Amino acid sequence: MNKLGLIGKNISYSFSKKFFTKKFEIEKISNYVYNQFDIPEIKEVEKIFEIENILGLNVTIPYKEQVIPYLDELSIEAKEIGAVNTIKIINNKKIGFNTDCFGFENSIIPLLKTHHKKALILGTGGASKAIKYALNKLAISYKVVSRKENNNENITYQDLNKEILENYTIIINCSPVGTFPSIENFPLIPYEYISPNHLAYDLIYNPSKTSFLTKCEEKGATIKNGLEMLELQALKAWEIWTK
Repeated sequence: MNKLGLIGKNISYSFSKKFFTKKFEIEKISNYVYNQFDIPEIKEVEKIFEIENILGLNVTIPYKEQVIPYLDELSIEAKEIGAVNTIKIINNKKIGFNTDCFGFENSIIPLLKTHHKKALILGTGGASKAIKYALNKLAISYKVVSRKENNNENITYQDLNKEILENYTIIINCSPVGTFPSIENFPLIPYEYISPNHLAYDLIYNPSKTSFLTKCEEKGATIKNGLEMLELQALKAWEIWTK
């Protein structure tokens, strides 16, 4: 039996296992199984690499960056992004890929309008790195919003004002704020300056409509959650594992 799986921490809610189990059922794929590997620290990944017939892994929070030193090689995208969400294991060689950028890019393109030239990225984790890579490909300039200003690319939540919100009409939440079960939480941005010109994208998919998306929708913004991005990145991972 060919084995695939997900490594992460506190991943009982995982999208990936449900997605692949359903895919295997629908497509009558009987020679693959997908498991979850909930590990307390990244060094445990070495034991997972030793599992018989393990062919590939997905990687989620908080290990997308921490897993890199345990790999033998990185794809061009993963190297440039500095984060890995997919690992292919072939002849004991562990190769890291990033399919988050593919999922995000292909899910946001249909929503982009001519005035969507600049984006605010909320959060600085591994997911935000893939978003930056995709925005660069799309020639969309961006600012990263973090709690602390640490370089010229970053601004703080306190810096956000009417002028910035009017100029940056794409807002992408890459932070975990608002994820189930803390669904009442939302990023602290000035929602009074959100307008119908805005596109609000939340990488969170549970709940399907976060408080962030609800507040933006109330101001007339176009909204999108992270489910399609996840589905697209998962299909891309499957392609990498099986090609």
